Amino acid sequence: MSGKDEDEREFDLRWADSAEHKEPSARARMLAARWKHDPPGPVPFRADPEHVGRRRRSSWMSAVVVLGCMAALIVLLGYLDFRPPH
Repeated sequence: MSGKDEDEREFDLRWADSAEHKEPSARARMLAARWKHDPPGPVPFRADPEHVGRRRRSSWMSAVVVLGCMAALIVLLGYLDFRPPH
């Protein structure tokens, strides 16, 4: 690309960036048209309290399982390292 073409391209980018009105993306236009006829329902900011309790227990259970597996692996590797030769 020649220097003149690059200068023109830079000018076009600056001109486009300084535009007062920017057209929304195709996805934004699609969602606006869809929501005009069928608006989305309200979405709570936080989850229901009943779901939060169950998730916390499962995350603790997952942590216990992972730590237990790591401890078993450490014990197994230690046993294999200290096993007397045959």
